[in-house]
Amino acid sequence: MATAPNPTPPLASATNGNPSRPVSASTGSRRAVPASSRTGKTPRSRAGAVWVGICIAAVVLVALIVFMLQNTQEVVVSFLGLEGAVPLAVALLIAGVGVGVIALVIGSVRITQLRRRAHRAD
Repeated sequence: MATAPNPTPPLASATNGNPSRPVSASTGSRRAVPASSRTGKTPRSRAGAVWVGICIAAVVLVALIVFMLQNTQEVVVSFLGLEGAVPLAVALLIAGVGVGVIALVIGSVRITQLRRRAHRAD
């Protein structure tokens, strides 16, 4: 009669700092309790992070609205031979959005370069 091969022991979780060490029989059979429930803190989640981001964005938007309402005086803006009068807040908002778009384009180009290099390396 052939004996069954010894099964490979399960690996420890990557959260304990040593993912390559086998789990011992005594700790492998117990159910892992997250550290957050032992200390009484709630674990962080993506939904919580999104909620914090939305709250921060709402505060920034309120500040932007107040800024725009307080800076309504007309200013003359010249750009590439064009000239016009717009409220100061609108001119600054357009400039800020323009800088953001330029940063997004440059960042996207760089991310694309890095992904291509990583893909070629594989």
